[in-house]
Amino acid sequence: MKINIIITLFGFLPAMVFAQQTVPISKAEVLGKVIQQNNKLKIGEQQVLAAKGDYNQTNAVFLPNITASHSGMATTNPLMAFGFKLNQEILTQADFDPNSLNNPSQVQIFATKFEVQQPIVNVDGIFQRKAAKAKWGATQMQLARTGDYLSLETEKAYMQLQLAYKSVAVLESANKAANENLRLANNSFKQGYLQQSDVLAVQVRVAEVENQLQYAKSNVINASEYLALLMNEEVSGVLKPTDSLMVSSEINAAENLSNSRADIQAMEFAAEAYKQNYKADKMTFLPRLNAFGSYELYDDQIFQADADGYLFGAALTWNLFEGSKRFGKTQKSKAEFNKANLELEQYKAESQLELNKAKRMFQDAKNNLKLTELALEQSKEALRIRTNRFTEGLERTTDLLSAETQFSQKQLEYFNTVFQHNYALAYLQFLTKNN
Repeated sequence: MKINIIITLFGFLPAMVFAQQTVPISKAEVLGKVIQQNNKLKIGEQQVLAAKGDYNQTNAVFLPNITASHSGMATTNPLMAFGFKLNQEILTQADFDPNSLNNPSQVQIFATKFEVQQPIVNVDGIFQRKAAKAKWGATQMQLARTGDYLSLETEKAYMQLQLAYKSVAVLESANKAANENLRLANNSFKQGYLQQSDVLAVQVRVAEVENQLQYAKSNVINASEYLALLMNEEVSGVLKPTDSLMVSSEINAAENLSNSRADIQAMEFAAEAYKQNYKADKMTFLPRLNAFGSYELYDDQIFQADADGYLFGAALTWNLFEGSKRFGKTQKSKAEFNKANLELEQYKAESQLELNKAKRMFQDAKNNLKLTELALEQSKEALRIRTNRFTEGLERTTDLLSAETQFSQKQLEYFNTVFQHNYALAYLQFLTKNN
């Protein structure tokens, strides 16, 4: 007995949840919240900032590297002790005595040092900087395309919520009609006009409609929760669209794929990054020219500076051979560059194919919409006629049930076709959107 009660409660759970407070919301409001609050977009923004950070690191190709240090040392090493005194400018004639030179007493020194390293010519670094900039551009385009996709997904989810509410309305109407038919059937049975089997058939129809209605209410809750997830927002109730599900107006879609689409631009930026990395690896075979300089302060007391000196110069370095490591790295970067170009061409071809399919899908949806409109009108008129004849006792119960079932089915098919039409149009806009 307890198990049956629990099962019954679970069966009524969608209706109980559906009965809670509804929260009206427009499509524009949903889209605005998704753009502002969606976690995928926030993650993409952080990826853009990370790529920008990588690019800013390449400023080191032009800007100097400056360091400062303060150190203290003590020694009895003959060579170092003489050097410490020399740096402190405290050498005397007595320090040249062989005994003092060979066996010096402990000498301490405190040194403050400022060093500057200035890149002058680092060709590989310049190309690495270009590669980092291209990568940054790729992440920006990826973020833009993610926004486009989420807009499409939001439109779809909102239309699914609209469709779910339409299904509930249709099935509630069908449920009301089925219960009225059941009342009429019971009256006719009491008067001897119908058999018990006819009444049972109507009861089965009522149960079927109630079951479908229960599923439709569950779909409303599911669609509402998904929209709340896209908005990254907790909703105290069930969302209800303020915009009705209507046939969207058509657009003039582009015939061919546009290279200015954000995802294609992202792949072009990625290919450019691989190209610049390849050039950078080739430039490692060239020498580097860097300037350097330092200013030093010495004393035998901490944080004092009785003696000072400076040093500056430039160095031309050329790494001639690294055990074929650079050859292998250049070969790898060239292969990655070629691979990126091939992937770009393949992606463009697949995107054009997807665009062609989307156009055909939209055309099929338009044709299907016309068909379902006619079928809905025909089933509505047939139900009206059979209902009138059944009320007058001129129609069989099975024929009325068949007409009622067909009308509710055609209503659901029509609204589902409107959804398919609108989504096909939105998807076509998504595929042809330029940035």
